[in-house]
Amino acid sequence: MYSLTMNHSFGANLRSQNGPVLLTGHTGFKGTWMTLLLEHLHVPVVGISLVPDKDSLYSLLGRKGVIPEDFIDIRDFNKLKDCFTKYKPSAVLHMAAQPLVLESYKSPRETFEVNVMGTANVLEASTTFSEIKSIGVITTDKVYRNNSQNIRGFIEMDSLEGKDPYSASKVGAESAVSAWRQISKKNTGQQIFSLRAGNVIGGGDKAKNRLMPDIVRSKVENRSLVIRNLGSTRPWQHVLDPLHGYLLALEKSLAEEISPAYNFSPITKSLDVGTVVAIANRAWDNSLEFEISKNNDETSYEAKSLDLNSDLAFKELGWKPIWTQQDSIISTVEWWRGLLEKSVSPADLCLNDIKLLLRD
Repeated sequence: MYSLTMNHSFGANLRSQNGPVLLTGHTGFKGTWMTLLLEHLHVPVVGISLVPDKDSLYSLLGRKGVIPEDFIDIRDFNKLKDCFTKYKPSAVLHMAAQPLVLESYKSPRETFEVNVMGTANVLEASTTFSEIKSIGVITTDKVYRNNSQNIRGFIEMDSLEGKDPYSASKVGAESAVSAWRQISKKNTGQQIFSLRAGNVIGGGDKAKNRLMPDIVRSKVENRSLVIRNLGSTRPWQHVLDPLHGYLLALEKSLAEEISPAYNFSPITKSLDVGTVVAIANRAWDNSLEFEISKNNDETSYEAKSLDLNSDLAFKELGWKPIWTQQDSIISTVEWWRGLLEKSVSPADLCLNDIKLLLRD
């Protein structure tokens, strides 16, 4: 792990606001971790999401009713606005999305509705209330125009382009952020910014067609792991690293003007899928069995390589990851082994990682 000296005033600006942080997508993998982090920082938080799956981290932790929450579809603007009226938030973090590339090919229209119009609805509702000072919209590293010439890692000012339905819908979300930022400058003065991260991993993720959850499922179901895109590279990072960055951006935006977008990624070059599997296999006592997918159509859906440059976040927010890519993979395996083999409670496992992040 990298060395990090945590500022113990972290969260002070968020705690001092009159209203809570409103978190959309709070029942998702990242949303559940973000809720736990905010609670540990004693920052008031309310949630808006769809009803979660029964096998989600949210359900595993028994989170229903722990914070004020509403289960609505962000495509329903009237219900969404009613939630804003009820909770009177001071800041918004928009995480709700259809987040899967392969699923976007199956349901492209729904993906655009959720990721573009859902984002537009959240922005419109947010800018209606003057009490809201800052709005952070979480997008993805996949919004950048991907080409083989990029060897330095994408920076925030690089061109955006989406080729698959998921990444294209997220570029649409970025366009909405840009448009409402201009609206806000002329009207309410709220800060609106986008937050982009790579492949997040960590305990509790059970999403389909994601490498680390697929590894866990192969162990639980005692079957061979089928690997897609063995040579594809991704910036693998522990889920708490970018969440820390999101909150640093939100904190700073409540005090001063910040940049319109930030990347959050590992310091080192992205690891390929084969390396990730090898690290996970060693962490699981070399007990994984795996095979390469023979479905050529499936392997052609996703970009072959992705690298982000996070220098702007380092410079302006004082952010850096505390988990290396290898540490992130090992930590994820250890979380699941703690749950499956040692019967450690999922709440304690999450708390242990949060304490590592905050150096508590």
